[in-house]
Amino acid sequence: MSLQAPEFFAELCLPFADHAVVGNTYYAAPTPGSPLRLRIDFKGALYAGTYGGLRLAVLHPDRGEIDAVALSFLDHGTFHRRDEAHGTRPGTSRYATFDGHHQPGRPPWDGAVTTRLRDAIEQYAAVWFPGARTANKPHRTTGRIPQPAPAEPVARNGSRNR
Repeated sequence: MSLQAPEFFAELCLPFADHAVVGNTYYAAPTPGSPLRLRIDFKGALYAGTYGGLRLAVLHPDRGEIDAVALSFLDHGTFHRRDEAHGTRPGTSRYATFDGHHQPGRPPWDGAVTTRLRDAIEQYAAVWFPGARTANKPHRTTGRIPQPAPAEPVARNGSRNR
């Protein structure tokens, strides 16, 4: 099953300029010149092929993993709207998770609201990578709101602009 990890991590809009997605794992070097790296993996849930959150880890090239934390989709409301709309009840295997069962042409994590999850990742990173949060932060809009195109200037000489 393809998790479409590059698209998922792009949807998160994480503020780290120096990053790469390898397979289903996101790697970042949030602070230039620091040996520490951030790794983010999908965290398995109770059933095989089902994912219930993300696992963040801080890596050092000599010491290996020096810290890790799990962020659940449930705790961060990632699939609350989707589950409510589909009538998925708490305590069921599909609640606040995603798996390989999805509509063709849609990602397996379709319906995810990632704002609180992203904020938790940024908060965790701020502890281990001070200054990285503001140094590399891209401009982020709230949600997927279409922005109006700027109007073309009116030509004063009677000709038309294209």
